[in-house]
Amino acid sequence: MSGEAGTTGTSTHASAAATGPTSAVKIRGSPSKYVKLNVGGALFYTTIDTLTKQDNMLRAMFSGRMEVLTDSEGWILIDRCGKHFNIILNYLRDGQIPLPELQSEIEELHNEAKYYLIQGLVDQCQKALKRKRDEYFPVCRIPVITSQREAQLLINGSTKPIVKLLYNRQNNKYSYTSNSDDNILKNIEMFDKLSVRFNGRVIFVKDVIGGNEEICCWSFYGHSRKVAEISCTSIMYTSEKKQTKVEFPEARILEETLNILLYEKLDSQDAEAMHNIGTKLGSFAAAAACHSDDDEDHRVRKT
Repeated sequence: MSGEAGTTGTSTHASAAATGPTSAVKIRGSPSKYVKLNVGGALFYTTIDTLTKQDNMLRAMFSGRMEVLTDSEGWILIDRCGKHFNIILNYLRDGQIPLPELQSEIEELHNEAKYYLIQGLVDQCQKALKRKRDEYFPVCRIPVITSQREAQLLINGSTKPIVKLLYNRQNNKYSYTSNSDDNILKNIEMFDKLSVRFNGRVIFVKDVIGGNEEICCWSFYGHSRKVAEISCTSIMYTSEKKQTKVEFPEARILEETLNILLYEKLDSQDAEAMHNIGTKLGSFAAAAACHSDDDEDHRVRKT
């Protein structure tokens, strides 16, 4: 029966293999022939058919193309960690396997698959690792800048669009209108929600100092230049005094945030997809224009 040997056999044979003489041989035989493998001290029984099912290093080792080391008891020695070798055997048998849950174990399996040149398993591990990394995207980091120099360095060095919220309640010279404090909080809450929603695509920055007298202001940057700005403060004149009014232009903030995505740098696959969509839309538009011209000619001829 193919599979990993028992625990007792593993320790006994591993010790013998470590002390006994070794020899280099070429393995040939019927596909149904069983072979004994010692992979880093872990022992396995399996068939030549399983080991040669796919085009990889194991096929080269067990089809007579490469010499392999054996010990005095006939165990074939492979100088790799045997922790995930049973998963590799199951993949060779079935063509697919459930991967481990832990990211560290998927990375270990990925390294073993690369060593044995099992490309299908390499691809499966890479996709799983990408999904694992994507799971952490909602936990985003927000840079807080305290000077104009910091802001400029970040803007000039970024390849992604930037949304910056400046808020500094202490900049106010007058009293606030009744709803101003609530609106400041609403601006901050929307900033936090947008930063999670577009995390990984847009860099969101908090400016708590500011180089001017602004109290609450949104700035939008693409390709290292400012493309839009929304000032949320204004001065209200009353018969007795001046007051500062802070507004919450929610719709406009969302609109400018969506617009800034036009400055997003797409990866090669996304760029190709967008190009294909643009080409199709251009073809549809040309066809529609041609059809419209035909209709116009037809109407003219009818009159």
